[in-house]
Amino acid sequence: MSNAMQRFDETRDALLNALGERDWDAIGRLDETCRVCIDDMLTAPLVDEREVKAKLEDLLEVYRDLLSATMGERQAIAEEMSQINQAKSAAKVYHLFS
Repeated sequence: MSNAMQRFDETRDALLNALGERDWDAIGRLDETCRVCIDDMLTAPLVDEREVKAKLEDLLEVYRDLLSATMGERQAIAEEMSQINQAKSAAKVYHLFS
């Protein structure tokens, strides 16, 4: 396995770990690193196209999981903001009648 492919695997694994920990800062950094790794892997000499395709498909699954997690987090934040706004409205009504 070439250095580019090994680095790609390590970055993908780190991205999975960061996703499991919901470490969004690390995910952002690893996303950038992952892009560089893809470029390096695709331009490396003596690349086995089937292996590259399999690795990219694995990475696609990681990004699907990442997208699902971010959508869930966004929904949770939206619900929390809605509850905060309802509480503020209730507090205003309470103060009007007290």
